[in-house]
Amino acid sequence: MSISHAPPTPSGPDMSDIYKNGADRPTPPELVPIVPLSTRRTRLPRWLRRTSGPLLLLALWQLLSSAGVLTPDILASPGTIARVGGNLVADGSLPNAMGVSLQRVAVGLLLGTLVGTGLALVSGLFRVGEDLVDASVQMLRTVPFVGLIPLFIIWFGIGEAPKIAIITLGVSFPLYLNVYAGIRGVDSQLIEAGESLGLSRWGLVRHVVLPGALPGAMTGLRYSLGIAWLALVFAEQINADAGIGFLMVQARDFLRTDVIVVCPIVYAFLGLLADFIVRSLERLLLQWRPTFTGR
Repeated sequence: MSISHAPPTPSGPDMSDIYKNGADRPTPPELVPIVPLSTRRTRLPRWLRRTSGPLLLLALWQLLSSAGVLTPDILASPGTIARVGGNLVADGSLPNAMGVSLQRVAVGLLLGTLVGTGLALVSGLFRVGEDLVDASVQMLRTVPFVGLIPLFIIWFGIGEAPKIAIITLGVSFPLYLNVYAGIRGVDSQLIEAGESLGLSRWGLVRHVVLPGALPGAMTGLRYSLGIAWLALVFAEQINADAGIGFLMVQARDFLRTDVIVVCPIVYAFLGLLADFIVRSLERLLLQWRPTFTGR
C-alpha cells in the first residue's frame, strides 16, 4: 500500500516578520459617534426660547402704553401693574386672597378627583357599571356647569358650599372621560397575557389595567386643573367676601383696571405652577413609558 503525501503549499512571509522589519502597521479607521438629531444641542437654551414669547409681548405692551396708545383707564402699563401688585403683597391683601382661593381649588379638586375617578372605575371596569353610569354622565357633562350656579345657590346658599360644588362639578367630567378612555384603551393582548400568567381579576386590575390607564388619568388631571381655575373665577363672583375674585369685584366697582389685571395674572401663575407640579408627577410616575419629545 502506497502512502501519498500532499504537495507542500507555498508559504508566504509571516506578517509578524514584516512588522518586525520596520513596516508600518495599518492605521485603524477613526470611529465617529453618531448623535441623533433629537439630542443635538441647539444654539439657544430651551428656557430662553420658551420665555422669549411672553417677554416680547410684555415689551410690546409697555411700548404701546408709553406711546399713549393704551391709556391707563383702558389698560394700565406693566410698570404700574407691577407697582400695584407689590403694594397688594405688602399690605397682605393679595397673599390672603391667594390663600383663600387655593383652599377652594384644593377642596374642589380633591372632591372632583374622587367623584370623577370613582365613576370612571365603576364604568370602565364593569359592563353593568357602564350601563348604569356612562349614559347619565354623558348627558350631564353637556350641561354648562356655569349655568348651574343659580341652582347651586338655591340648594347650598351663598357660603362656601356652592363655590366648591361648582369647582367639583367642573373637575369631575374631564377626569371621568380620560380615566374611562384609559381603562378601555388597554390592549386586550396584555389582559390575555396576564390571565395566562395566572393573575386574578384584582391582579389584572392592579398590574395591567391601572398602569395602562395612568397616562390618560394624568392628562385628565391636567385638564381638570385648568377647568378648576376657570370655575373658581365664576365661583368667586357668588357673594364672595375673600379671594382673588373678591379683589376683582372690588376693583371693578372702583374702576381700578390695574388691580383687575393683577388678579388674572395671579390666576395664570397659579395655574402654571399647578400644571408644573402635575407634569413633574407625570414624569415621575410614567418613567416606564418612552415617548416622543419633539425635534
